Amino acid sequence: MVKFLLFCILLVLCWPLALLALVLYPFVWLVLLPFRMVGIAVGGVLELVKAIILLPARVLRVV
Repeated sequence: MVKFLLFCILLVLCWPLALLALVLYPFVWLVLLPFRMVGIAVGGVLELVKAIILLPARVLRVV
């Protein structure tokens, strides 16, 4: 909702810039998509490493 209100304010103040932002937004989203995918993969690998490191403590806690 906040993004929409900011877009409306930009549309009132400077409509050519608002229309340019509206047209360029999908291209920016496509360019940033690989970085998001890398972030998800790195987060998964870090969670796996954390689970492997904490596994002995979990096993000892049960015993």
